[in-house]
Amino acid sequence: MKRRLPCLGSRSDRFSCPLGTFTGLSLALALSLTVLLPLSPPLQAQAPLASQPLLANLKRVVSTLEFLGAPLPETIATRIQSFSTQDSVETLQTLIDPEVSFFVEINPEVRVKVAKRPGPIDLQQSAFTPLLVKVSNQSSSTQPLRILSPQAGPVYAGMSALSAQRMQRQGFRETETPEADPSRFLQVALYERSPMSPHLSGLAVEYAIVLIYARDPGTLEATIGFDLAEGNQDLGFRGEVATLFQVQKGVQVKLEVLDVDGNPTTGKFVFRDLDGRVHPPQAKRLAPDFYFQEQIYRAHGSEVILPPGLFDVTYSRGPEYQSQEARIEIPRRNRHTLKFQLKRWINPADYGFYSGDHHIHGAGCAHYTMPTLGVSPADMFLQVKGEGLNVGCVLTWGPCFDFQRQFFRASVDALSEPFTLMKYDLEISGFGSAALGHVCLLNLKNQTYPESEGTKTKGWPTWTTPVLRWAKEQGAVTGYAHSASGLQIHSQNAARRLFAEFDTNQDQLLVREECQRALLPFPFDLIDQDQDRTLSPSELEIKLERAADTLPNLAIPEMNSVGAMEICVTTAAGLCDFISAMDTARIPEWNMWYHILNCGFPLKVSGETDFPCMSGSRVGQGRVYVQLGTVRRLEFDDWCAGLASGRSYVSDGFAHALAFTVNGTAPGFSEVNLETPARVKVEAQVAFAPSTPRTVAQGQLVPPGGARFTGDTVTFHGPPPEGRTTGGSRRVELVVNGMAVETRLVPADGMPHLLEFQIPIEQSSWIALRHFPQLHTNPVTVLVSRQPIRASSNSARWCQETIKQLWRTRQRSIDPKERAQAQATFEWAITRYQQIEAQAKEQGN
Repeated sequence: MKRRLPCLGSRSDRFSCPLGTFTGLSLALALSLTVLLPLSPPLQAQAPLASQPLLANLKRVVSTLEFLGAPLPETIATRIQSFSTQDSVETLQTLIDPEVSFFVEINPEVRVKVAKRPGPIDLQQSAFTPLLVKVSNQSSSTQPLRILSPQAGPVYAGMSALSAQRMQRQGFRETETPEADPSRFLQVALYERSPMSPHLSGLAVEYAIVLIYARDPGTLEATIGFDLAEGNQDLGFRGEVATLFQVQKGVQVKLEVLDVDGNPTTGKFVFRDLDGRVHPPQAKRLAPDFYFQEQIYRAHGSEVILPPGLFDVTYSRGPEYQSQEARIEIPRRNRHTLKFQLKRWINPADYGFYSGDHHIHGAGCAHYTMPTLGVSPADMFLQVKGEGLNVGCVLTWGPCFDFQRQFFRASVDALSEPFTLMKYDLEISGFGSAALGHVCLLNLKNQTYPESEGTKTKGWPTWTTPVLRWAKEQGAVTGYAHSASGLQIHSQNAARRLFAEFDTNQDQLLVREECQRALLPFPFDLIDQDQDRTLSPSELEIKLERAADTLPNLAIPEMNSVGAMEICVTTAAGLCDFISAMDTARIPEWNMWYHILNCGFPLKVSGETDFPCMSGSRVGQGRVYVQLGTVRRLEFDDWCAGLASGRSYVSDGFAHALAFTVNGTAPGFSEVNLETPARVKVEAQVAFAPSTPRTVAQGQLVPPGGARFTGDTVTFHGPPPEGRTTGGSRRVELVVNGMAVETRLVPADGMPHLLEFQIPIEQSSWIALRHFPQLHTNPVTVLVSRQPIRASSNSARWCQETIKQLWRTRQRSIDPKERAQAQATFEWAITRYQQIEAQAKEQGN
C-alpha cells in the first residue's frame, strides 16, 4: 500500500510540514518496545501476554506519528487504540505492515538484512519525513539500531579538530570528512524522543520511526542501510537496499527584509519546526549558509526553501537590533513571501560611531571545499552586513593564503556599500613569525613581503618586528590578534621561575632579602600566609592563582602561544597600533594593555572575533566602534585612522559608550594638559541592551575556570547555554592607570544614561571607562606639567619580565640567521622599560 507521508512536525495538518531542525548526525537511535514470540504455538490463554507488548509499542507509534504531523490512516489508528489483547500478534502485524517502508531482520548471529516496500517512497523536499520501520529481532540484541546511507551526511569538508573542540561540535563529525561531497542529498536518523525508546528491547518484533530529510526535489535513488550501533559496522553485518524516492518540491520562500527606516537590508534568521529542528539542516548547508551556524543570512528579495507547515522564526541583524520572534505558516504551494521589519534598540551611528570587526576569515578553520580554500567575498559580505557591521576586515592567513589572496586589493572590495565596507587584508598566522604572536595587518596596499615571491613559506621573517615595520612602511594599521592566547598564568611554572632566579641558597624558601629584586604578584607580607617571614612554593602558587583572577595583576604569564607575545617589544619600537580584545579572556587581554599604557605608550584597543577560528558563532561578536562623526559614506582609510588613533571603544555590541570625555576631550582626539595637579570632569553616556545572551562571553555566567576566563568567546566552557538575561543593572567603572576609582550602576534598559565624575589627577595619567567584560573605551591622556605617563614602576618591570619569558620560550623558533638581530631588539626593549621603571620610581610610582 503506497501512501504519501507528510514531513515532520506539523500537528494541525497531516499533509503539512513543521519547522524543522535536525538535532544532529548522531541521532542513530531507534524507538521501540517489542514482544517475545513464543517458541511453540501459544495456548489461547497466553495470547494476551503475547500481544500486549506489541500493542503498547504500536500505541506509542500512533501517538508519535500524530505528534510529528504524519498520522496513520484513521481506520488503522482507531483500530490499534481499540485493539483487544485477545487478538494475536499476527493480527496486529497484518494491520500495520502495509504502512511500513523498511523491514529490518536481525538474525541470531546479529547479521542485519533489510527490505523495502514495493514502489518509490514519497518524501517532501526540505522536510523531515517520518517513515515506519519494522524490526524482527531474532538475536535478542538491545543495542541501538542505526540507519545509514552513503547519500546522507555532511556536504561540507572538514572543520579543524581544534575548532571542533572549541565549538563543542565533535559529535557532528566534521573532522572525519576530508573532502566535500555536495551530492549527499539525504539526512537520515531514527527518531528517539519520548514516548519512543532509544534501544531495541531485545524482543522479537517492534516498530520504529525513521526521519529522512531530502535536500533536492525529483525522483532520486539512494542506498538505505541499517545496522546496530556497535560492533557490526562491517558489510557482512549491515543490511542495505536500493531505494527510489519521489521527492515533492518544497516552497520557495522569498524574504522581504526591511531595516528600521524601511529600506531593504540583510537580516539574520533561524527557522525552527515545532519539534525544534533548524531549517535548512546544518549538515546540508553550503555557502552562503555555514553549517556551524544555526542562523542563515538573507538579503532583501532572496529566498530560502522550506516545506509546508508551521515554523517559529527568530530574526534580527546583530546585537544592536532587537531579537524578534514570530510563528509563521508556509502554505502548500510553489512560492510564498514573508515580510520582516527589523527593529533597533540602539544605533551608535546616530552618535557618530561606526562598528567593525577587524579580524574575520573566509577560510582556514571551518569553511567549505577544504578549509584551505574557503568561500567567496559574496558569502563573507552577507555575514558582515547580516550582523549589522559597518566594516568587516577579511584576513587571508597561512593555510588559505594561496587561494584566498586572489581576493586582496589595495582598496575595499567591490561589493562594499556606502555604510557597509569589506576589505581583504592579512593576518600573519601560519607564516614564519607566528610563534611570536599573530598580527593583523589592516589597510595594506601590498600583501607580498619582499623576496617572498607571493608565497607563505619563503622570505617571511620568523619574528614580528620586521613584519610590522614592513606594514607600517606602506601605511598599514597593525596590532596583535586574540591577545590572551599565551597570556595565561600557570602558577606552578611562575613560582618555579621565581625560585630559580631568587632562591640564592636553594633552600626552597624565599626570604624578604632575596625578594628585593623579585616582581611578586602581591606584597611579601600578603603572600606569607603563616607569617613565618619566608615564602614557600605553595604560598606563592596560591597567590599567583589569585592574581590570575585579578585585574590588573603582576603575575608573569607563560608567553608560549600566538597572542600578544612580542607586543611589548614592537610597541616600544612604535610599530604596533593596537591590541585586540573581545574574543579571548578579558583579564589577560586588558592586563597586558594596562601595563603598556602605564609605561606611557599610546597603545589602543580594538575589537575582533577571529571568526570562525576563535569565535565561531558569528562575525562581530567582538567589535570596535570608531568615531567618525556625521558622514555621507564611510571611507576605509578614515575608519582605520580612527582605529589607530583610539577614537573608539570596544564592545560585544550589547553595551555602548556613546560619549566619553575628560574636560571635554574625547579619546584619540587630543590630550588634556594640566599645569598642576587638579580635578578633572569626566562625562559619559552609556547604554546597555535590555536583553543579553546568558553566556560567559557576556559575563552572565561564571566560567568553571574562574574569573580569568570571563569574556572568552573561544570555548563554551561547558554545555552551550540557552536563554537571555533581561533587565538588571551593569557596573560601570571609571579607570585611572588601570585601577577603578569610581563606580556607577546603570540600568540595562536599552536607554542612554548620562554619567558624570569629578576626580583628582595628581600625575600624568590615562583615564578610561569600562564595564567588565562587555565594554571598554580607549583612554584619554591627561598630562600634568607636560610629563609623560609613568604610572607604575611595577608595570615597567612586568613588561621586562614578559619579554624575558618570551625569549626563553620562543627564541628557538627564530631562524638562526635572524636570532642575533632579534636578541638585540629584545634587549633594547628591555633597556627601554628599565629606563621607564627608573623614571616611575623617581615619581614615587
